[in-house]
Amino acid sequence: MKITKILRNLLILMMVVAICSGGVVVGKGYAVYLAAIQETSLSDMVASIQSKETYTEYEELPEVYVQAVVSVEDKRFYRHMGVDVIAIGRAVLRDIQAGAFVEGGSTITQQLAKNMYFGQEKELIRKVAEVFVALDLERSYSKEDIFELYVNTIYFGDGYYDVGSASNGYFGKIPEEMTDYESTLLAGIPNAPSRYAPTKNPDLAAKRQLQVLRRMKACGYFSEEEAETVAETVEAQLLLFQQ
Repeated sequence: MKITKILRNLLILMMVVAICSGGVVVGKGYAVYLAAIQETSLSDMVASIQSKETYTEYEELPEVYVQAVVSVEDKRFYRHMGVDVIAIGRAVLRDIQAGAFVEGGSTITQQLAKNMYFGQEKELIRKVAEVFVALDLERSYSKEDIFELYVNTIYFGDGYYDVGSASNGYFGKIPEEMTDYESTLLAGIPNAPSRYAPTKNPDLAAKRQLQVLRRMKACGYFSEEEAETVAETVEAQLLLFQQ
C-alpha cells in the first residue's frame, strides 16, 4: 500500500514536471514568434516574397503539380488549420522509437512559416514559434495563397529557390507549361534537393518521382492507369540518362 502511494505520487510529480516544462517551451516559442513578426510583419514578409521577379501565381501552376505536392508533403492540407495533429502524433512516436528528432510532422503552412522566418535547424522552441506563424497564416490567407507562397519559397536544388526558377532551369519552360511528368518530378525534389535534383542523381530523382505517383494514387488524385502512364515516361527517361 505504501509502495503504491509512493509510485502514485511519483507519477503525479512527473506529470507536473512535464506540464511545467511544456509550458516553458511554449512560452519561449511564443516569444521567438513575437520577436520575428515584430521585426518583419507577416504582410511585409508576404509582399517581399511576391515581389520576386520569378514569382509564380497559383493560377499559373498545373493542377497535377499542386496535387502532387499536396500528396507528398501534406495530404490533409485542405482540412487542417495550419497544424496537423495526426501527423505530429505520428512524428513524435517515430522520434521516440528512433531516439532522435527524425520527423517533424510539419504541414505545408508550417514549412512556409519556417521558410519565411526561421532557419532549417530542428529545435523545439523554433518549432513552437513556427506553429504560431502557421496559425497566423491560416487566419490571414486562403489555402491557395499559402500554397502559392510555399512553392515560391522552397529550394529545388541547383540554385533554384522557387517553382518558377526550377521549372525554367530544369525544363526550359514556365510552370503552367509543365507536363504531368515534369510536374511530378518537380514535386518530389524539395524533400531532399541535394539527393533528388535530376541533374545530380537522375536515378534517385526517378525513384522519388515514382514515390510521388504512388502517393497521388493513394490520395485519389491519379487512377492506376494515369499513374502507370507517367511511370512509363519516368522509366523511359531514366533509360535515356543511363545510356
